[in-house]
Amino acid sequence: MNENLQELFANLPAYLGGHVLLSVAALAAAVAVGLPLGIVAGRRPRLAEVALTVAGVIQTVPSLALLALMMVALGGLIGFWPAFLALLLYSVLPVLANTVVGIRGVDPAMTEAARGLGMSDRQALWRVILPLAAPVILGGVRTATVLVVGTATLATPIGGQSLGNYIFAGIATLNHTATVFGCVAAALLAVGLDQLVRLLEVAARRRSRRIALAALAGVLVVVAAGLYEPVTRWFRKHDRVVIASASFTEQYTLSHAMSRKLEAAGFRPERRQGMAYGVQHLALQRGEVDCLVTYTGDVWTLLMKRHDYADPETTLAEVKRFLEEDFGVVCLGRLGFENAYAVALPEARARSWDTKSITDLARYTRERLGRPLRVGADTGFFHQKEWRRLKDKYGLRDGDVETVAMDPTLMYAAASEGQVDAIIAFGSDGRIEPFGLRLLDDPEQVFPPYDAILLVSRAAADRPGLVESLRPLVGSIDQKAMREANRRVDVGKETPRQAARWLLAQCESPLSNPENRQEGK
Repeated sequence: MNENLQELFANLPAYLGGHVLLSVAALAAAVAVGLPLGIVAGRRPRLAEVALTVAGVIQTVPSLALLALMMVALGGLIGFWPAFLALLLYSVLPVLANTVVGIRGVDPAMTEAARGLGMSDRQALWRVILPLAAPVILGGVRTATVLVVGTATLATPIGGQSLGNYIFAGIATLNHTATVFGCVAAALLAVGLDQLVRLLEVAARRRSRRIALAALAGVLVVVAAGLYEPVTRWFRKHDRVVIASASFTEQYTLSHAMSRKLEAAGFRPERRQGMAYGVQHLALQRGEVDCLVTYTGDVWTLLMKRHDYADPETTLAEVKRFLEEDFGVVCLGRLGFENAYAVALPEARARSWDTKSITDLARYTRERLGRPLRVGADTGFFHQKEWRRLKDKYGLRDGDVETVAMDPTLMYAAASEGQVDAIIAFGSDGRIEPFGLRLLDDPEQVFPPYDAILLVSRAAADRPGLVESLRPLVGSIDQKAMREANRRVDVGKETPRQAARWLLAQCESPLSNPENRQEGK
């Protein structure tokens, strides 16, 4: 078994456990809410109409948007609880709807017969109506089961652990094995739980206690197996260190590098990968994660809401002050490299257009190109201040450019193959040279510095040995080393774990930049 598959299986208990815990909890809550509401609404048409309409409206909200809304509603809480609440709201509709349909579908003659035997309304409900409606109700539970298990994969960006971690990591690093592994694991879990609920449905139709007990035993086995790792992890939480990372190659690699340093110091690292920028910063501030690597430009623009430009030293000083005094986290220093935005062109096109800077590109676009310049960038860049600043500083009007939003994993090949004229690349990306791209100079300095910095939460900084275990990373990773580590994953198809081992070997080499090491401290 190769190292990639070994890593996938090694992460399976944690990811599967998180997925099972989230799915089963949300499904149980949906039944607890939807079933009583459906029973009441089944005999009150107006209430049924209102309840089904509200549940239907919730279903129209996109999954990721609902997850984000739940995070806001819970005061910025990340991870399990906003995902649980979103999945609960999503899964109530099929349970509610099928309960209403099942109760309305019971033959009135059966209800009248029950009353003729002297049963009260409550006795008729529990002894006649619900048993007859049970197969239809369980059909709704089956639908909710598949819906919950599938949607739970989207908990990753808000800090939840699920099988979606495989999928997001695989997409970000072009690791198709990880993507397929996550999809197959989620599908098998959904099918397995669906079939167990189907057995309950069969038991209800046949009035078979034996089949019902077998189905319940199967559910208990799946839940117990899935929850083993989360439960045991809770009992070992005293030495756990949570590392947050965003959903791109560099962040995955650095999280593994941090893990190795922490493991060597006796800690038990837990990586929360694929988290959105704002989510991980909020989690660090609240102490829900212990450490992460971010970039001065992101803090400058996203957290400090600054739109001006400052040199790297001034930016770092103000960012450190803000983080430590206003945001409540500790900045250990720069790692030694920068991952700034940069405009990139294929080398052949840059030579043909005689383009060495963004000024040259803007002039060529206005005077000679004869059509809009097709610019590709990640999906969020064109909504940021940097894009408007770039157009203003270099005199580009809206009609001069055509924007193409795409996933960062696709834009380098798109530029190399001529699908776009230029891209907004990342300075430490490992695909710049392999795809034959040239980074253009930025004489107007429209992009703020994006030095990589290592942050720890206030609580983590007070834990004995934690800061000391991470500090050797500060000032030890130069631009060339980080770009090569990224190339090994994105082009060389190594895993982030393998790239992290190589990167740490470079950090520990005597040839590492002593000036950077001193500055970082």
